[in-house]
Amino acid sequence: MPEWWPIQNQGAVDPPAASDAIALFRLLGSGPQGISAPEAASRLVSFGHNELGDDRELPWHRQLAMAFNTPFNYLLMALAAVGLISGDMAVVAIISSMVAISGGLRFTQKFQSGKAASRLKRMVHTTATVIRPGSNSAEVPIWMLVPGDVVALAAGDLIPADVLVLSAKDLQVNQASLTGESMPVEKIKAPSEPLKSPMSHLNPLEISWLGFMGSSVISGSGHALVFRTGKSTHMGSIAKGINARRGETAFDRGVNASSLLLVRFMLVMVPVIFLINGITKGDWFQALLFGVSVAVGLTPEMLPVIVTANLARGAVAMSARKVVVKYLPAIQNLGGMDILCTDKTGTLTQDKVVLIRHLNIDGSESALVLRHAYLNSFFQTGL
Repeated sequence: MPEWWPIQNQGAVDPPAASDAIALFRLLGSGPQGISAPEAASRLVSFGHNELGDDRELPWHRQLAMAFNTPFNYLLMALAAVGLISGDMAVVAIISSMVAISGGLRFTQKFQSGKAASRLKRMVHTTATVIRPGSNSAEVPIWMLVPGDVVALAAGDLIPADVLVLSAKDLQVNQASLTGESMPVEKIKAPSEPLKSPMSHLNPLEISWLGFMGSSVISGSGHALVFRTGKSTHMGSIAKGINARRGETAFDRGVNASSLLLVRFMLVMVPVIFLINGITKGDWFQALLFGVSVAVGLTPEMLPVIVTANLARGAVAMSARKVVVKYLPAIQNLGGMDILCTDKTGTLTQDKVVLIRHLNIDGSESALVLRHAYLNSFFQTGL
């Protein structure tokens, strides 16, 4: 975001945005016809993409490193290092191969599923209708929107950024993702002159001429001026308050608990065995080798391979049912659910209205009923 950009406050609506359209036009260097394509491209460089986060796939080398980033692998690698120091190459070879197989399986599944998810994402293009000077309109990807753009809104559209409504015709918006209220709210045209009393003390969601990223148009139509995009939006401020770090799952806790238990056993038993063996036999090098052997015997080297192989097998089985698994432990998490609450979407249904019959008051098919229904649907603008 450039230094000159005056809209910085994330927690409340800025006075220009809450007052009138003329002030916001002046602030953004825009107008009722929006901004030109070259100006939009320049602002895109300054403001960045209209996205809440960076969803790009990690480089393969970082994914490879993360595949080995487990407490149990650290334990095995520590034992392999001790074996290398003591010269027990058989132990080093066995442990290293187990770590390599486990990490390799995890990396392969993560990398392939990431590529599949990226291909699916590229197939879905969410666009917005942007007004350009000269009475032209263009469909542009939502991530390319910048402050100063004027967008057209219609029933079924997502509000692509934080906007000020310039015109509205029976515009009803669902803000449930922001407020939790299922009933739509009406949006009206913003005043063209400054208000007599300031509105900065109000909850921005209560101002009827402001729309916010994450809400959707239920019915009606209108035009709106984009004044915040990406992480600067109201939705972006909410996203910042959510810890993006993945929480520890029951699967992770189980593996970590097993690793810590084995570490405790080794920390207690190996030094004791090493000291007793060295004191009684006087050969401290052989005592060290025996201690390493005990540590290796306490460690189930095949556990990471078995766990990863089973999760990978589950991922392959789910891929046969057209399910992409990006995070292997998610399989165990899904299997551990008692109740799953989800909403039915157009992906599960046909995502279209199907006409089955058109009946009159007597229960007979009537072309007149169909004609009136068509006219009502054609001219309807509100709920």
